[in-house]
Amino acid sequence: MSLTTAFFCVITALAVGDFLSVRTRGMIPSLFVNAVLFLVGYWTIFPKNIIEQIGIVKPISFFALIFLVIHIGTMLSIRDLIREYKTVIISLVSILGICFGTLVIGSLFFPTKTLIIATPPLAGGLVATLLMSQAAIARHLDQLAVLAILVYVMQTFVGYPLTSIALKFECKSLLKKFRNHEMEIKKEEVKKESKKLVPAMPKAYQTTYIILFKMSILASLSVFLEYLSGNYVSKYIIGLVLGVIAAELGFIERKPLEISGTFGFYMTALMIFVFGNLSKASPTMVMNLFSSFVGTIVLGVIGLLIFALISAKVLKQSIPMSCAIGLNALYGFPSNYIMSLEAANTSGKNEEEVEFLKSEIIPKMLIGGFVSVTIVSVIIAGVFVKFL
Repeated sequence: MSLTTAFFCVITALAVGDFLSVRTRGMIPSLFVNAVLFLVGYWTIFPKNIIEQIGIVKPISFFALIFLVIHIGTMLSIRDLIREYKTVIISLVSILGICFGTLVIGSLFFPTKTLIIATPPLAGGLVATLLMSQAAIARHLDQLAVLAILVYVMQTFVGYPLTSIALKFECKSLLKKFRNHEMEIKKEEVKKESKKLVPAMPKAYQTTYIILFKMSILASLSVFLEYLSGNYVSKYIIGLVLGVIAAELGFIERKPLEISGTFGFYMTALMIFVFGNLSKASPTMVMNLFSSFVGTIVLGVIGLLIFALISAKVLKQSIPMSCAIGLNALYGFPSNYIMSLEAANTSGKNEEEVEFLKSEIIPKMLIGGFVSVTIVSVIIAGVFVKFL
């Protein structure tokens, strides 16, 4: 297969997933379509090394991963998290519920390594999935590497409908209070930009290469600090923390990969590399893993919902909203934003009610997704790889 043909096949698989997801308003997750097309491709016309053929090799995946982790760290606003501290607590407790469901209850049914591999992808997103699948491959556990991807792909089928139901109940409750004048639309606060230790760089100097230069400094420092820790603390956890600190101090811009225009490239490279690991999955292997990925997802979600309910009771928060916040771990942004909009638009009878609902549920959903998918799952994955 030629280079251009190989690239066409891979990008087609990703594009079809996006198209169907948009067309069905998220009812058919793009990740599911991507995974199915890659599996069918590998079982039919894709060469096993199609990813290597188009140049997506391990060094590129490393840079994509470490840069994306740092990028995620720069998005963290300490002030926003403090303001929504109850949402943060609910999200953290819900992830503990996932760990309880998979690692404690799951230990009665599945091997320990299976649970260690499956838990971080269930508690988070792409970065956690790649960390676990790469760790499994490095230890010659190819079947478990595929399991991590399957959990990542299939969890949305549970997360979407449950979240939709929870948000509908929340909207109904909120509207009752709004119509009885017990609540009103929240006015947006004008955010004042706090002074940074490092002065902001003029936009003229925020070029692709200068931003990537600063990203490279942070990535190199992450690897060095991992070495100093005796490889005990993952460079990805360190990179996440350094991204937070660097952005708060002003050393690097918020969302640097987007400003540099390279976010799409690194994200695409990471997606391709993740689905490239499905080349090791035979039809028999997928069938053998069926009970593992279904079982861990079910147990993890049960634990999540139980712990979300407990946190709602303790913090005196809405049970449906707490469940929706916890369920962010199964999909994250932008799905949480899309479902919040859909719930508000279909529940409100007029523009005022829709705006009220959006002001109440969207900030909580975005913070919940950011905490679970973009922050905590990376930390959990960085810790769990040490136990394989």
